[in-house]
Amino acid sequence: MTWQIGTTLGVLISVVVGLCVLNVGPDLILLGGLTILLLVGVVDPQAALRGFGNEGLVTVAVLYAVAEGLRQTGGISAFGQRILGQPKTIGSAQSRVMLPTAIASAFLNNTPVVAMMLPLLHDWAKKHALSVSRLLLPLSYAAILGGMCTLIGTSTTLVLDGKLIEARGQGLSMFEIASVGVPASVAGLIYLMVCGRWLLPERKPAITEHDDPREYAVEMIVDPSGPLVGKTIEAAGLRHLPEMFLMEIDRPGEIKPAVGPTEKLQADDRLVFVGLVESVIDLQKIAGLKPANDHQFQLDEPRSTRRLIEAVVSNRCPFIGMTIRDAKFRGHYNAAVVAVARDGQRVNKKIGDIELVAGDTLLLEAHPSFIQRQRNSRDFYLVSELQGSKLLNHERAWIARSILLGMVVVVGFGFLSMLQGSLLAAGLMVATRCCRGAEAKRAVDWGVLLVIGAGLGIGEAMQSSGTAKFLANGLINGLEVGFESLGRSAVDYPRAALALIYLVTMVLTNLITAKAAAVLVFPIAMATAQRIGADITPFAITVMAAAAASFATPIGYQTNLMVYGPGGYRYRDYLWLGGPLSIIVWLITIALVPLSWAF
Repeated sequence: MTWQIGTTLGVLISVVVGLCVLNVGPDLILLGGLTILLLVGVVDPQAALRGFGNEGLVTVAVLYAVAEGLRQTGGISAFGQRILGQPKTIGSAQSRVMLPTAIASAFLNNTPVVAMMLPLLHDWAKKHALSVSRLLLPLSYAAILGGMCTLIGTSTTLVLDGKLIEARGQGLSMFEIASVGVPASVAGLIYLMVCGRWLLPERKPAITEHDDPREYAVEMIVDPSGPLVGKTIEAAGLRHLPEMFLMEIDRPGEIKPAVGPTEKLQADDRLVFVGLVESVIDLQKIAGLKPANDHQFQLDEPRSTRRLIEAVVSNRCPFIGMTIRDAKFRGHYNAAVVAVARDGQRVNKKIGDIELVAGDTLLLEAHPSFIQRQRNSRDFYLVSELQGSKLLNHERAWIARSILLGMVVVVGFGFLSMLQGSLLAAGLMVATRCCRGAEAKRAVDWGVLLVIGAGLGIGEAMQSSGTAKFLANGLINGLEVGFESLGRSAVDYPRAALALIYLVTMVLTNLITAKAAAVLVFPIAMATAQRIGADITPFAITVMAAAAASFATPIGYQTNLMVYGPGGYRYRDYLWLGGPLSIIVWLITIALVPLSWAF
């Protein structure tokens, strides 16, 4: 063993331990390990930084912009309530969550899919009196399983495909990995549907929002050109809104105070909703509804650039005692009053007829610059933006969906590489104003990219120092000793080595995150294939599958961590449900990989 191998092994062990026990971001730990290897001369700067130019890493970064365009337009969430429907049992609810999530995750990076589904699922569960702890972990697992079916389903697969291109000069096609991913996903989803209802407990979230005492009455208009015209209240999804109810429908010459579920909506119906402030945010994002079309709602900025803002009227406001209409509030502040709460209760008047009183809490729709202009104004005591209140640009949802479909088609049929297709799609998202350039840049998770780049740099150090070959030889020698003691044939070595590589990757991916495990084990897998004279492709596919299939701990994959707090889960919940799932995917992968990619 040379000093380079010894140093690299020491750094590698320290990185693994640090990722397991330290409360520090994995990007900092991996960058620290890479820095040490660079400083002591185990790896030269060019090789250490080569990972940051990896084609898969760049593709992952660009796909964040594509996902942001879909999120900003509601291109995915628009289908949510329609697909989820009204379940009768917890098993039915889990199936309705997992199937569309798995399909969506096959064509979108699974992390933004879960991010878009979380608020939607939270409201849906509240509507139907379901425990979110029975739904969120299946959501994460379904996203992971779906991500195994295509090249773009998970960023881990994209990164390893970039390494495969470097190793053999050719990457995978869009659906090549599906021969293993689809059977593994189908088996995994069946397991979750059968066992999920029994193995998941009902728990309250570890972090719950306090009930907001402010109750608003909000008036919305049914857009004549929108999708709600002619639908019943039930079909439009307006009957079981969380913490909000439809109080009345105001039509020309008719007011319906008691609205039944079969009542059909008509163009220009004025709907009066009553509910808490967080529910108002959700209401504003429903396609086909727009704020009541009074004069005070005519603003200069397009609606997609506005936010919901709360402002408390001070006793020095010049419009106290005046109605909102007479005060010409919109013209003075360039902000529309959506609703008014007084002493925590709604004010039962038309918005324009409400007389302002000191202490009134106004729910405003305005450009974010309103906050800077009025934060220190004597007219208001407090001005703050409601989190998550950016309004969706629904009219461009069809454009965003078309761009995504086009990307999948041109990449799937080989007209463009994954990087080229994602760059074109991201550019179109910005060019068609599905999202702004600044929003696309903010959507990139730089921590994830640093983990990938630094991990790839450590992988380069493992190869250049001979550490990967040293570990591969140890692995194969151990297999040979084991098989000789059993009197087995050497013909079994490739599949056994494949199973062992999967096992090592599976353990590490649950301990130190999927991307870190993938980039650390990949050079070992390549060296193992060379040691036994086998093709590198089945070993690369095995590492891809093992790294993507992280089910047994919350820290192994970011979607598992995203649902950990909201679902009120404990570590043992992941092991109890995800442990058997890990074994199922392991067995299917080892059985199918050699059939599709010969040794």
